[in-house]
Amino acid sequence: MTEPAQTNPTSADGSMSPADRSGARHVSGNGPPHSRPTRDLYPDALRACALLVVVLGHWVATLPVLEDGRLVGTGHLLRAWGPAAALTWLVQVVPLFVFVSAAVSTPGVVRRLGEGHSQRQWWARRALGLARPTLTYLLVLAAIALLARLLDGHLLQAFNTSLTIHLWFLVMLLAVQALLPLCVRADRRFGLKAVAALLLIAVIADLLRAGIRQPAELLQLGARVDANPGGIGWINLLAVWLLPQQLGIAWRNGRLAGARHGAALIALAVAWLAAAMASGYPVAMVGVQLAGNNMLPPTLALVGVVWLQAGAVLLAESPARRFLQRHPLPRVVAVLGALGMPLYLWHKLAELPAAWIGEWAGLPIDASDPLAPGFWLGRLGWLLLCAACLAPVMAAVVRYELSRRRDVAPAPASATVFLGGAALFAGLGVALLHGAQGAIVAAAMVLAASLLLRARPV
Repeated sequence: MTEPAQTNPTSADGSMSPADRSGARHVSGNGPPHSRPTRDLYPDALRACALLVVVLGHWVATLPVLEDGRLVGTGHLLRAWGPAAALTWLVQVVPLFVFVSAAVSTPGVVRRLGEGHSQRQWWARRALGLARPTLTYLLVLAAIALLARLLDGHLLQAFNTSLTIHLWFLVMLLAVQALLPLCVRADRRFGLKAVAALLLIAVIADLLRAGIRQPAELLQLGARVDANPGGIGWINLLAVWLLPQQLGIAWRNGRLAGARHGAALIALAVAWLAAAMASGYPVAMVGVQLAGNNMLPPTLALVGVVWLQAGAVLLAESPARRFLQRHPLPRVVAVLGALGMPLYLWHKLAELPAAWIGEWAGLPIDASDPLAPGFWLGRLGWLLLCAACLAPVMAAVVRYELSRRRDVAPAPASATVFLGGAALFAGLGVALLHGAQGAIVAAAMVLAASLLLRARPV
């Protein structure tokens, strides 16, 4: 019988050893604690918090713009309010999500590879798990786009690409998780040297992109990177996003643990970000057309946020585990974990009915000027309106997803997995470029991907 989480030992500094961390569990379900299956609460709580930050951050950042009571477009908080750029160091939590997801997924990867599953089979199942709910979302967007053509479509026109821009995360996650088994093997063989190798690639990519030829030019590294096209810097689409994944595996395997390592990473992050800003990198950790470009492709400045968030996870681990052991939060964390993918996929759609209600009812949703009186009170009202619109959508989506057949995906042939993956990436790319207006084409591609990834080998 499994012991409750309260009995898990900790090391002298309060952190958990690799064996203890794998045994740190949260209690779920009904019945006495000693009779129920358990699961580690800390990484689940981190992912749940990251999800809430993303959802609330996206809603706060969207600024509806009205003229004569009619919505004419949307702005972004980063364009309208300069100080918001520094906040992205905290609310750009994708590095945190990749870090924790890698730690959580590592035991399953080791188990499946040990059972004889190939890397191809493992990724096909993960890709199918993302493709199925994404297809539902795209089909609903396609239906909305069709209705908008028949009716007044000014709201959809204002929110078009905003309804799909968040799907970039799925593209990145699919790419780095395709390499997760290789990263697990790299950690086993090279340890933290694998992290150092990825960091070296990222540094070289930015140096080449900036055209640095003399040591004195390093003082303008960030400015030169930001001024030049991506070029060789696109290598960092993998190198930078694989970095938190490799760190997460190292954390899971006990190579990084405890407050001492956490404090060291945070100190590194502070120095790293200070040097990056001094050399001219943009402050905001976002993409183009907002406040500089540290995302497309990722830059060394974003690596500073990786150090910051990974360090915070390690520094907070011991007190957070004690808090989770003392407070009955398993159900809350479990519910947020179960709602993770649906909530991420559908939260942006809530802005569409929220804008319609706000426009129809004459609510103060216009938020074009952060310095105007009542701006932040209006943001609170907008958040509540979006949450109210999302609740019935989530209820319907969760009910539908629970009703779907959950059979185990077959293991298609290598060529079929390649074609399915290509179709999935292409569908997400169409959605990113064309928004809801391209949802029908994107849905067709994702449907093809789902069929291919479920195909039986011949």
